[in-house]
Amino acid sequence: MNSRQRTSRLTVSIVSTMPIIAGLMVIALAPGNATREVDDPTLRITILDDVTDERTPVRVRLTDSDGYATSLPDEAVAVMYGMWDHADGFGYQPDSSFYADGFFEIDLAPGAYAISISKGNEFVEIRDTLHVETDMAREYRFERWINTAEMGWYSADDHIHIRRSPREDSLLITWIQAEDIRVGNTLRMGDFWAKYYSQYAFGAEGVYRDGDYMLVSGQEDPRTPEIGHLIGLGASQFVRFPDRYYLYDLVLDSLRALGGVGGYAHQAETFHGYRGLALDGLRGKVDMLEIVQFCAPGGPLITDHYYHLLNLGFPVTATAGSDFPWCGLPHDGAGEIPLHENARIGNARFYAHVDGELTYDSWMDAVRAGRTFASSGPVLVFEVSGRKPGSSLDVTAGADIRITATAYGHARQVPLSTLEIVRQGEVITSVSSGHEGQSSEILSLELDLKAGEGMWIAARAAAGPMQVAHTTPVYVTVDGDGFHSDVALDSLLDRSEEYLLDLEHILSEPHDRVEHQAWRYRDGLMERIVSTRSVIERMRSR
Repeated sequence: MNSRQRTSRLTVSIVSTMPIIAGLMVIALAPGNATREVDDPTLRITILDDVTDERTPVRVRLTDSDGYATSLPDEAVAVMYGMWDHADGFGYQPDSSFYADGFFEIDLAPGAYAISISKGNEFVEIRDTLHVETDMAREYRFERWINTAEMGWYSADDHIHIRRSPREDSLLITWIQAEDIRVGNTLRMGDFWAKYYSQYAFGAEGVYRDGDYMLVSGQEDPRTPEIGHLIGLGASQFVRFPDRYYLYDLVLDSLRALGGVGGYAHQAETFHGYRGLALDGLRGKVDMLEIVQFCAPGGPLITDHYYHLLNLGFPVTATAGSDFPWCGLPHDGAGEIPLHENARIGNARFYAHVDGELTYDSWMDAVRAGRTFASSGPVLVFEVSGRKPGSSLDVTAGADIRITATAYGHARQVPLSTLEIVRQGEVITSVSSGHEGQSSEILSLELDLKAGEGMWIAARAAAGPMQVAHTTPVYVTVDGDGFHSDVALDSLLDRSEEYLLDLEHILSEPHDRVEHQAWRYRDGLMERIVSTRSVIERMRSR
């Protein structure tokens, strides 16, 4: 019987006294041996965009006075999801919230309820307490604190794991809209043995669009514990070489040939990704690196391996992604609750600057050009002599360089604390919200430099707990020379050699753990190690 088809005096007994645990979710529903009237009052909730006056997709969490989640309304937008492509979740999200397309109604026992409604980073979250005694209707209006699309910056999550067919597209786009992710990249995942989270098409054929929101297909494959996880975006086909699985450069080259970009996930921090990043990055195979994510300890922003490649003179685009449904914000910053129970699409995202109309092609052009910044909250606008992130700027020795940066936040939701300019990995100037003329909502600075030698320059910002942002650099060269760090060059090459030695060691004999298969590809990997060492020697000689 539908929850709104009432039958007078009929009662239902609720016997659950324990939170319900469903796969990766811990969903706490109201306990009790309570007897409830089926004609309990109905709560009707409408959520409107404050500008358009139209219903808008949102994320909702509705709990009773004891903090237990209520039952799901019929209007909850449900799609199967789960770790390892299992059916761990459907209507509820991991934290027991749900998605709704601007409206839902639900029958509730009389009492007090807490409701929180969110729509990604750029809208002000709504929180309210409802005292439900009779039928009740509430209308909420969402207000943006910033509209990055009007500035030409479009948000994306590069790392979403959900099985997708055309039948789910209209539902999944609601999830993406509810998190205000303009481009949601759903990734087919693989390992040495199998593939997961199938996607029905890739490239332009795999695009599903609703207004200025798109679902697109990508891949996280290959994935190994010895040399990391690879991500591909925008290629017209899924790329996999099962008989040469550990030879990542074959995939990276193919992704480029198919119109896409490729790079490393998880900041190259976990699964020994820094080994693969050195092996492929020093040979110029890597386009991008996820630098903001909540999977690795020490995150969400981890830059050690990013700065390593940049300081060696290799341009790499900054991206970010949630790795849904695997990774979430640690509870209270202390990690008492497993990350996956707070997993949320868009908790880490990156923004790409699009010239003109947002289309799949214009978005991919922006990503290829590196016009990006990665963020878990702040919005960051940065230019060097009028060039946006990802640009190259060649000047003569002694030329003037003008650096401008502005960080945007919200006093309650994204309270800014610092804005920094980073050159070759070192902070050269900064401002904080406590400085005169600055605030927790806007931080800005300007800096003039004289060009002496090549350098990369980027901006980064910090706000509330776990809220960070970092741009892709602008690459400044002087009279056509590189932008690498002469000072750090030898130590960085030494570290690269250490990573190669680590890899050689694990290739020396068969491994006794079944998931470690690199030794089977010893000949191919050794060829690539030798090639990378040649690059290291050439760089030392210069």
